[in-house]
Amino acid sequence: MEHIVIIGNGISGVTAARHIRKNTTKKITIVSSEHPYFFSRTALMYVYMGHLKFSQTQPYEKGFWNKNNINLKEGHVTAVATATKTLTFKDNSTLTYDTLIIATGSKPNKFGWPGQDLKGVLGMYHKQDLEQLEQWAPNPKQCKRAVIVGGGLIGIELAEMLRSRNIPVTFLVRETSFWNGVLPAQESEMLNKHIVAHHIDLRLASNLKEIKSDKNGGVTSVVIAETGEEIACNVVGLTAGVTPNIDFLEGSGIETKKGVLVNRFLATNVKDVYAIGDCAEQRESIGLRRNIETVWYTGRMMGETVAQTICGNPTQYSPGHWFNSAKFLDIEYQTYGWVFSERHKKPYEAYFQWKHPKKNCCITISYHKNSMTFLGINTFGIRMRHEKFDQWLTEKQSIHYVLKHLKSANFDPEFYDIYEHEIVAQFNAKHQTKIKIAPKSWKRIFSKKLQSH
Repeated sequence: MEHIVIIGNGISGVTAARHIRKNTTKKITIVSSEHPYFFSRTALMYVYMGHLKFSQTQPYEKGFWNKNNINLKEGHVTAVATATKTLTFKDNSTLTYDTLIIATGSKPNKFGWPGQDLKGVLGMYHKQDLEQLEQWAPNPKQCKRAVIVGGGLIGIELAEMLRSRNIPVTFLVRETSFWNGVLPAQESEMLNKHIVAHHIDLRLASNLKEIKSDKNGGVTSVVIAETGEEIACNVVGLTAGVTPNIDFLEGSGIETKKGVLVNRFLATNVKDVYAIGDCAEQRESIGLRRNIETVWYTGRMMGETVAQTICGNPTQYSPGHWFNSAKFLDIEYQTYGWVFSERHKKPYEAYFQWKHPKKNCCITISYHKNSMTFLGINTFGIRMRHEKFDQWLTEKQSIHYVLKHLKSANFDPEFYDIYEHEIVAQFNAKHQTKIKIAPKSWKRIFSKKLQSH
């Protein structure tokens, strides 16, 4: 029987296994050294914060795998021999495959900082990171202060986690404003203030020089490169981005760059070998997307896509319009389409921005300055419907149309404050237009109710 081996049991690998099983009786083995069972990586922070038990992060019961005839193997792959289709493990055992899917995800960046491998230096990407955090930062008595290096989404999550246990946090961000390589200045500046308001010691334009240790190899302090200031701490979180986890492929003949190079069918240069998720790198860019995307939903989509190809229905990976969502402490963030920061703004791109005078609510709508075509939207503190913006991007609607129908995209509960009238009024005043807000469309709600009956 043909044997499909998947290295990695994150969202990409497990999705591939599930969809292959739906379409075939081929033998499937999922290999992982992190944890024997699939779990929600994005939920790890809530385990530390006491909202969940680790067992509650596992979407499938343990019996699911046997019931669906999917084999699980614990082990760390150290080498891949594509000529003989053999995997070698850390304990020198081997496993053969007919088709291989590489779904090994990513690992935190390390830039050769002195002390970066000390006890108490960790990322926040794997279950082992959570275990280390419990060991080194269980409470403010044992961890007097933590320093986080890197100002992305993982960094702000780690800061929130530590503050939930009243552990003081210093946040080193190399940019002059938080995440200003991604967000427009209005949003970045709002987040600067919000982070500080949560009693986080935010240090902008600050880089790590070294991590100092005690005689037992534990963290005692960090030194800031620009000023030479030494900050006493017991834990250092490295959240300065990630790198594809592909070191074990050296010498395999599988072409890599930063990640495993794949074509539109997620196939590598080696027959019967595919790569998906955070470790996969597109040979040619898909629109404005990055060649490597470390996003949950794209990993899931890649798993679904490669399963179709392996089951005899060759399918190209087509992720559609860009979208993402996150939380910055208690501010919800959504983005649909493309809204670039001032640093990366396209020559044809214009912004319309609105911000609430008192609350942490704002939007940035990106549009083509000549054609007025809607290009994308960022929302903070206002929840919007993905399906609406996906539709409008596909239809290439104008910013005027989007503003007119903005109320239909609002996803906030019934008694939440709504701001569409203020948003449109500001646009009209600035552009001398007379856009009137259309009534909220109930078609979507009633059509679903009728379908359910």
